[in-house]
Amino acid sequence: MNRRKLLAVNSVTSLLYQIATIVCGFILPRLILGTYGSEVNGLVNSITQFLAVISFLEMGVGAVVQSSLYKPLAEKNNEEISKIISSANKFFSKIALVLLVYVIALLIIYPEIINGAFNRWYVDLLIIAISISSFAQYYFGVVDTLLITADQHGYVQYIINTFTLIFNSIFCAVLIRLGASIQLVKLTTSIIFLIKPVLLRLYVNKKYKIDRKIKYKGEPIKQKWNGIAQHVASIVLDQTDIIVLTIFSTLSNISIYSVYHLVIYGIKNLFLSVTNGFRSLMGEMIAKNEKEELNKLFEYTEWLLHTGTTLIFGITGVLIIPFVEVYTKGITDINYNVPLFAALITVANAGHCLRLPYNLLILAAGHYKQTQSNYIIATMINIFISIISVRIFGLIGVAIGTLCAMFYQTIWMAIYDSDHILNRPISSFIKHLFVDVITVVIASLLSYEFHMSSVSYFSWLVLAIKVGSIWAIVTFILNMIFYGGFIKNILKTDMIKSKR
Repeated sequence: MNRRKLLAVNSVTSLLYQIATIVCGFILPRLILGTYGSEVNGLVNSITQFLAVISFLEMGVGAVVQSSLYKPLAEKNNEEISKIISSANKFFSKIALVLLVYVIALLIIYPEIINGAFNRWYVDLLIIAISISSFAQYYFGVVDTLLITADQHGYVQYIINTFTLIFNSIFCAVLIRLGASIQLVKLTTSIIFLIKPVLLRLYVNKKYKIDRKIKYKGEPIKQKWNGIAQHVASIVLDQTDIIVLTIFSTLSNISIYSVYHLVIYGIKNLFLSVTNGFRSLMGEMIAKNEKEELNKLFEYTEWLLHTGTTLIFGITGVLIIPFVEVYTKGITDINYNVPLFAALITVANAGHCLRLPYNLLILAAGHYKQTQSNYIIATMINIFISIISVRIFGLIGVAIGTLCAMFYQTIWMAIYDSDHILNRPISSFIKHLFVDVITVVIASLLSYEFHMSSVSYFSWLVLAIKVGSIWAIVTFILNMIFYGGFIKNILKTDMIKSKR
């Protein structure tokens, strides 16, 4: 397949996977809430995040591995590809062993962190059940995923992920309805997800001529440790909220956070899915020194993500409270209606999506060492403000920390890309922000007074159509005013030339 077809297939399959993730992500947690209660739901989400912290030890090597593969893949240099894969396999196998030690430590320490809210055996069995798939992922799944993604064949993993996700959701829903324990449900998920790395390995072995035992001198992965700051920042921005809440707040607050996070995380991942093919394509263009094509692709990506983020997160900001009200109908053990938290977490994650085009370009260009300071500062901002704020404002505090970090990082990245990679004026970014703000203000004023007629999915759907229509019309009119010529250019011009 040529570039254009690969980008289209990757984008479509990734989008379908994210849609499946959102749908399944709403079904199972709601069943868990209704069957086991809010505290068990908070416990499951807390353990999942504590296990996810092990990815901290990846030290950004995954991103650097993917960047290192662009050039040898473009040159079809199987020997160099084999060296990189062999080095990466050794690294991630060590992480798998560290994960085992970490899980043992969690079995001892975690029940004490939650102050005996649940029986130790109840908690420990749940930790073991959830951790199994994480071990398989690091032992032999990560490297194969990085290889096919770098080669712009990410659609393979998206298809596999979609089918295993749907199968898991059906199976777990049946178990919950039959009254199975939460430990058995999560163990089932881990076993089903073991299918993914097995299928990926079969595909890689068939498609690529990889010598996994190749001997090499020196380190084939250049800048191997220069992605640490980026990786740590990513872990902190995406995964520390629930950990901070576990230590300084309650399982009930974690449950509230997880319900809102379901919505926001799903929306955010829709944008990530749209851009999954862009990073690899940018990396190939940079490797081949195709500057004109790179600038055109970036302009398109930047406009797409600014416009899409403003539209979708704007609609989300208006609809999220009504949706949570419907979603948690009948759940009376805690109050899930927290408007200020909803607003802050929506804006914070919109900021994450606004920074995507700038972050993608930095990663594609391999500018890890040059951008370390930005990621380190963003990490410190998020941790310090979250810890201080959560003590004062509770649940809302973690959203404040994330929002401040995202605001800083988005501005910094846009300036860096303009000065050091694209060589263009920063006014392009400022114009995008200006249009974003005007869109939000006008559309919010026009749609804010809309309300549901009753607490039901049908009433919410009617409200969503009204709100969505207003936001879509305002977004379209303002973009035609400020980007009319650019949009017409996109429709007429081949943004991505087929060279493969």
